[in-house]
Amino acid sequence: MSNHHVYKKVEVVGSSAESIDDAIQVAIAECGKTVRHMEWFEVKETRGHIIDDKVAHFQVVLQIGFRIAGS
Repeated sequence: MSNHHVYKKVEVVGSSAESIDDAIQVAIAECGKTVRHMEWFEVKETRGHIIDDKVAHFQVVLQIGFRIAGS
């Protein structure tokens, strides 16, 4: 086992009609299907879509940090 760690970040966009939180959860869940060793996330942007004066959709840009295997 190494006494150091090396990380990489990937940027993804989660979306949801429900909430910002749900958009984050969706992004992390989908990313977890192909990215291993995820350890943290950073919210970089939030935005939404408006229809008839109401929030219709949320988008959240995330950077997800993951540890390089073997480090």
